[in-house]
Amino acid sequence: MGQLCAKCAQLLYDLVLSVRTFSSSLVQDVKECLAQICDCPCLKRTKFESEQLYKPTYQRHEELIAQEFLQHIERGFEILPLGEASLSALKTLAFSENPDLQKSASLFYLHISQHLNNQLPTEHLETYYALLKSNDLEVQRISSLSLVTFLLKGNVPKEHVVQVDLLEPILELLESSDAAVQRNSCACIMILAASDTNREAIASAGGVVPLLTLSKSYDPRVQQYAVGAVFNLTQSEWVQEILCRQGALPVLTVLLESPDSEVQYYSCAALSNMATNSQHHEVMLQIGDRFLLRMLLALLSSSVDKVSNQACVCLRNLVTNESVQTRLIAMGLLPHLLPLLDSNNTEVQQNSIVFLRMLSQHPANQDVLVCHQVLQSVGKLLIIRKTDPVIIGHAACFIKNLSSSKSIEGVIESSCVEGLLQAIHGVEYLDEEALHCVTSCLGELVKHEGGSVRILELMDDLLLSRLLRLAGQVEQMEPSFQAAVMIKHLIQQGEVMQLLKSHVSKIQQYLVKYLTHQETRFQQLGISTLCLLQKDSEFSSAFSQSQLKEHLEQICQQTEEMQELLRMAVGNIFVGVPSSHR
Repeated sequence: MGQLCAKCAQLLYDLVLSVRTFSSSLVQDVKECLAQICDCPCLKRTKFESEQLYKPTYQRHEELIAQEFLQHIERGFEILPLGEASLSALKTLAFSENPDLQKSASLFYLHISQHLNNQLPTEHLETYYALLKSNDLEVQRISSLSLVTFLLKGNVPKEHVVQVDLLEPILELLESSDAAVQRNSCACIMILAASDTNREAIASAGGVVPLLTLSKSYDPRVQQYAVGAVFNLTQSEWVQEILCRQGALPVLTVLLESPDSEVQYYSCAALSNMATNSQHHEVMLQIGDRFLLRMLLALLSSSVDKVSNQACVCLRNLVTNESVQTRLIAMGLLPHLLPLLDSNNTEVQQNSIVFLRMLSQHPANQDVLVCHQVLQSVGKLLIIRKTDPVIIGHAACFIKNLSSSKSIEGVIESSCVEGLLQAIHGVEYLDEEALHCVTSCLGELVKHEGGSVRILELMDDLLLSRLLRLAGQVEQMEPSFQAAVMIKHLIQQGEVMQLLKSHVSKIQQYLVKYLTHQETRFQQLGISTLCLLQKDSEFSSAFSQSQLKEHLEQICQQTEEMQELLRMAVGNIFVGVPSSHR
């Protein structure tokens, strides 16, 4: 037993006074006093913190096993075979009442945790239960550290730790007064919580409250691991509800002010996960006077990429309604967000352009976004990242959203158009979704007179060839259709008509596919394009000698038959119907 603390000494003093005065509540006083003394950590102090009144004696078989292990340690920590014999010996030491013997076992595990290259047999985790439950602080430190090492190296499966009931002693160590034990136990929980199957077990066992408490620790490493564990827990929607009830949102929000970038990152990432559920938004936005939004805006300018990236993601998850977006723009969002487009980090650029695209979906924001600085940054991003399908796709959607703005001229005159056309040049790097976004955006811009003129200025034979090839790939229906829309609008410009004359065969091939397509819109686009091209004598002559003529004749015949059937159907419907009701 260690020396009594001031609190326990005062309790005993009060007890003495009660005895002297023969208080009628003496028995109750004794019970309450002893109960509080037993619960005080001062009684759990180990021998190296204060002199113990009782020291367990060595049992003979324990002493022999300890000597054997010490000999191996003295020879340079040679690893013993992890068989039945060594397991039995380790259990003997671990379950001993003597802390020195427990320490021998914990040191052995610490050593092999640094050298073991394969999995630790599950049976050894039973030994850990005794070591983690030890009253000796040094044993707690060493054994928890070796368990962290095993988990980090993958020598011990995360799920096995929970399955063999080690979660209970690990959670108990979270409440230790020793910073080293707190660090190790927090690190253990952080690693365990990375497993889907463990998160609910940790929350159900009461791990949330001590983790939130330690996330405010003055020890930087304890705080980092505790917040990291909370972040991992937020990846479960069920645990998110528990975290909310336990007051995690205000704690995580305040931690955004931490000078430690790791704490900022984990707390911001945890809030990002919470913000994926719109039911949490009201509570999150009510913390302080827009405190969360102000902190996230500030973190957008962090010099640490992963922090600024998570701040962007969190804001993106919060702005699901127009009012929050309007508020953010009024608070000066754009000056903080635009520099992220120029980042050297691809993930940061991706998340920032996704955020911009979301902002552009609401008409109220579009006029603000159609400004030179925004369009210049997006255009530059398109040109630099022309092979990144995520950036290209979302940037194209952003520009298309702005094409309905009254300030469409600003979009047309920007470098965004050049960036989109360069994406067509690198079409082999784009997936179908990104390609659809690009062609759809260009198809919308070319409908504007200024847009077709601007695209024509940047048009060359190679780009036109790419468009013709896209138009012919009807298996990619949307990109193919939008490419053909562009060609149709550009045909009305004389320069493009001249460029097309060297691609007559490609034009015929895609027009035949359109005329025979099952969708009416493709047929109509093919016919309207053909009509424009036939105004030129060279095209008219070429088409008259190709399969196009036969397909047109078939369409005409089908149309005549359809019209006749329609006349018959209409006539039958009106048979017997008085003329006044027709």
